[in-house]
Amino acid sequence: MEILKNLISEANNILWTYVLIIVLIGLGLWFTFKTGFVQFKYLPEMFRVLFDKRTISASGKKGTSSFQAFAISAASRVGTGNMAGVASAIAAGGPGAVFWMWLIALLGSASGFVESTLAQVYKVPDKNQYRGGPAYYMEKGLKKRWLAIIFAITITFTYGLVFNSVQSNTISLAFKGQFDINQHLIALLLFVFTAIVIFGGLKSIANVTQIIVPIMAILYIILSLYILLVNFTAIPDMLSIIITNAFGIRQVAGGGFGLAIMWGIKRGLFSNEAGMGSAPNAAATAEVSHPAKQGFIQALGVFFDTLLICSATAFILITAGGYEGSKADGIQLTQNAFAFHIGDWASGFIAIAILLFAYSSILGNYYYGENNIAYIKNSKTGLFLYRIAALAMVYFGAVASFDFVWSLADLTMAIMALINLYAISKLFKIANKVLQDYRRQRKEGKDPVFYRDTLDNQEGIEYWGREQTGNTE
Repeated sequence: MEILKNLISEANNILWTYVLIIVLIGLGLWFTFKTGFVQFKYLPEMFRVLFDKRTISASGKKGTSSFQAFAISAASRVGTGNMAGVASAIAAGGPGAVFWMWLIALLGSASGFVESTLAQVYKVPDKNQYRGGPAYYMEKGLKKRWLAIIFAITITFTYGLVFNSVQSNTISLAFKGQFDINQHLIALLLFVFTAIVIFGGLKSIANVTQIIVPIMAILYIILSLYILLVNFTAIPDMLSIIITNAFGIRQVAGGGFGLAIMWGIKRGLFSNEAGMGSAPNAAATAEVSHPAKQGFIQALGVFFDTLLICSATAFILITAGGYEGSKADGIQLTQNAFAFHIGDWASGFIAIAILLFAYSSILGNYYYGENNIAYIKNSKTGLFLYRIAALAMVYFGAVASFDFVWSLADLTMAIMALINLYAISKLFKIANKVLQDYRRQRKEGKDPVFYRDTLDNQEGIEYWGREQTGNTE
């Protein structure tokens, strides 16, 4: 086990110190400039599309609604990354890590737009829903099924198994620290309640997460805003600390500059998932009239996650202090910070909140794996075995060590992101053409509707024919 831990640690050092930082920032900048700053220019459009009546219900049509798809991807985004991930980033990389989390979110939202738009373009009808995601656009767009299968295996392992162990580990630590509950008991309860939902299918996942995520996010944000308002005068100093630690001469000289970048980007990617290839699996299930609409919604999800939820957690941690040299792990640092500001009862609230956040994340993560299992081979036996493996990892994570599950998650996340980023960079012209079509129709005063014959290269696009969309104009 010790040898395995060392190998994982060394691989992470190479990938996150030299490779991922360059690729994520470089492609984020490229997508941003090439799309005409889509994540900023179309921010009002993102809200319009999200709350349009046609995005809230997909009744009588295939698939989930656009809002449900947003909720599924938010289920995976909002949770452990925002609360435990931010805390570990600040503890390891200093307050400057927060700046780099912001940067990767601002640039990464463009990557999120591209990958989710492509997921819609290459989605395929499947009974009463749609299937899609990176594996589909790798095979149908790039004509590389071998790469698609590698990605499908990687995301299934990363999300359905490893990330779910991170979620259950966070729940376990929070409850063990606050209520001194046996970790095996927590593991057993999580195993049972997860099994109840995942054997119910996609619709039950969408329905559960659509209720849990917005409610808990709102409660967490309200409490965070209260703490910030009470400590309003400390905010300027806190912002100064973040910026100073992100670029300060002392940090550069002491090596803290590199740590701030690495941890900020590492935990920022874990939290918002932009460009990683996970959110497109949910984006592909949505019923929309134009692929760019779902691209907008998923880009909005990146902002929602990092600039709102992660920032709130970071501000509270920094103003509370006590994270330097602390022996507490992840979520326990956040619990301590909330307790410092508003009393010991807040630590219990965080334990309950992370239970619901992380549980919803387990459901969202599970679906990503299910979607890709179906892509590799539509086998009931294979799906059953995957479900058992996912449940086993939920149990394992609740009793495993904090460092091991997070290191394993960092490694699989890096591999998955590199494969997906390669694919979307190759298919960017398609996504940009779709965006131009959307832009043209909006200028003409239309509610954009997409047809595949808009594209010069329609090869591999199974949906979006005029007869399939129900509009033959």
